[in-house]
This record gives sequence, structure tokens and C-alpha cells, in this order.
Amino acid sequence: MSQVFEGYERQYCELSANLSRKCTAASLLNGEQKKQKVSEIKAGLDDADALIRKMDLEARSLQPSVKAMLLAKLREYKTDLNNVKNEVKRITSANTNQAARDNLLESGMADTMTVSADQKTRLLMSTGRLNQSGDRIKESRRTMLETEELGVSILQDLHQQRQSLLHAHNTLHGVDDNISKSKKILTAMSRRMSRNKWIIGSVIAALVLAIILILYFKLAH
Repeated sequence: MSQVFEGYERQYCELSANLSRKCTAASLLNGEQKKQKVSEIKAGLDDADALIRKMDLEARSLQPSVKAMLLAKLREYKTDLNNVKNEVKRITSANTNQAARDNLLESGMADTMTVSADQKTRLLMSTGRLNQSGDRIKESRRTMLETEELGVSILQDLHQQRQSLLHAHNTLHGVDDNISKSKKILTAMSRRMSRNKWIIGSVIAALVLAIILILYFKLAH
């Protein structure tokens, strides 16, 4: 998995949990304090949108197998962010309608408990995602260490094989030199044998000629 994506993911999960807490706090405030808190939430939503875009770009730049998994995860984050945006819209719309706010105050305890439960659920989900991200980071580091150890082992094997090949090459080179020397010796011996044949042939011919001459002179006298 991309470490860049994991970094953005960790930032988003922390930001999402923080936004959930602020939404819970904003729903319990009134007046200027509520407006200020909503402004902080909207600024955080802009940051969250930016992180979503960065994660999307990073995911699309990876291999297809990893890309599909990260895009599926990204869709969950987008859904979570839309839920926060809807919650902000609900909070801000309450400020524009006095009657709705009065009704909210009348039935306030039940709605507050419901909102708190929703925010608590979202907060737990965000915390769970943070824990999962931490576990994935640890797993990725463990995998990287194992891969590094495997790479070192492969490099050592390749080095040993290279040394063996170099030794075999040197041995073959020595054998080739010996063959060349043997070939030269055999060629020289062949030449000597040919020369010796001619010499022996010449000696035999001379002896035969001498015998013939001797016989001739003996018979002639």
C-alpha cells in the first residue's frame, strides 16, 4: 500500500473524528458561539475535501490491484464526509428558523440524545478507522522488512552464483589455453613425423639405389 495514501488517510480520520466532536458541540450551542463553531466545522470540511482529492489522485496513480481497493475505501470516506456535511446543514438550518428552534427546544432532550448517539457512533467509527490504519501501517512495515530481508538473501545468492560463474569461466579459459597448447604440440609432432617420413624414405631409396648399383657392378664383372 502507498505510504502517501496512508498518510492522507490518517490525517482524514483524525480530522473526521474532530469534526464529529465539533458537530456534537455545535448542536448544543446557541447564538454566536454556535455560528463560530459552525465556521470552524466548515473550514475543517474544506480541509477534508482537499484530503479526499489527494487520496483520490494518489489511489489512481497506483497499480490496478491496489487502486481498486483504495478507491473502494475512498468511497466510504466520501460517504462519511457527506454525512458530516448533512449534519452541518441540519445545524445551520436550525439557526434560520426560529419556530423550528423553539420546537427543537421543546423536544430538545430526545433529539439531543439522538444526535449525541449519532455523533458518538461516527466518532467510534472514525476511531476504529484510525486503529485499522495504525494496524495496516504496522503490517506494511512488517511486510517491508520481510521483503527487504528476502531481497538481501536474493542478492547474496546472486553474488554467490556470480562468483561460481566467474570461477567456471576462468576454468574454461584455462582449459581452452591447454587445448590450444596441445593443438600446437600435436601440429609440431605431425610436421616432425612428416619430415621423418621423407627422411626415412630418402634413406631407403638411397640404400635401394646403392644395392642396385652394387649388384649391377658385380654382375657386370
